[in-house]
Amino acid sequence: MTEIFFYHLERSKAAQVLPSLLEKTRAKGWRAHVKCVDRASMEALDDALWSYRDESFLAHGSSGPEEPIFLSLTDEKVNKAEAAFLMPGTSMDPEQLRGFERCVLLFGHDDAPAARESWTTLKDEGFAVTYWKQAPDGRWEKAA
Repeated sequence: MTEIFFYHLERSKAAQVLPSLLEKTRAKGWRAHVKCVDRASMEALDDALWSYRDESFLAHGSSGPEEPIFLSLTDEKVNKAEAAFLMPGTSMDPEQLRGFERCVLLFGHDDAPAARESWTTLKDEGFAVTYWKQAPDGRWEKAA
């Protein structure tokens, strides 16, 4: 069963949170599919992943199935990813989500109503859903 993690971005932006989540995903030996809302945000994320930390490297791209982290504008699972990351403002059809071990849905304040709706829909569809919020010190805490 696909696990769905809802990450509520209250103190950080998605591009600040995503690299460490992707590092953990790659450490498990998993590939990642990152769905972006539009081409401009995908290009900005591409830049952020290349430069987020000097001592780290996250191989990624949008050119094909060999990419360990595939940046995309669609639901199509090109690189046999085990994990899907849905950037704020994006969603994915529940049937597509079933093809992943885990999905991380990142959302901010403006996206909270849509996230609540997704929570209800996905829970009703039988997905294991959890809610994560950021503590004052920046760590993530499971809240539901």
